[in-house]
Amino acid sequence: MKNKTLTTWLTLVFGPIGLHRFYLYGWRDMMGWLILIPTLLGLFGFQRVDDFGLDDRVSWILLPIFGFHLAALCLTAIVYGLMTREAWNAKFNPGMAPEQVAGQTSWATIGAIVISLMLGTVFLLSALAYAFQRYFEYTQPPLA
Repeated sequence: MKNKTLTTWLTLVFGPIGLHRFYLYGWRDMMGWLILIPTLLGLFGFQRVDDFGLDDRVSWILLPIFGFHLAALCLTAIVYGLMTREAWNAKFNPGMAPEQVAGQTSWATIGAIVISLMLGTVFLLSALAYAFQRYFEYTQPPLA
């Protein structure tokens, strides 16, 4: 029986390592393993900034990818949390009654949705701001 509240929190907290996908679909889920790629690229981008500074052009690409990835995971948590009980149980608990408790929305689910909305906004706007700042700094001619 897959619990909606647990899935929403797993997506919010452990989404970058794909734990929510493994909980829902098992360890053989390819998408769960592929989620690690943008996470590792983002961490590599932070390492490059630490090693080479903010002028590293590779990190200019990797860090926004990481921010968009985190924002997408927050959106996924919101989608899971907002699913109706009937839709949740039909998709993730097939063969069970649509009114089963596993798909019920609780205050913990609502808390995860609210936190996901706040963090997702921060991640998305930070990624956009960083990407545009680096782009416009790169395209500006040097001051004489």
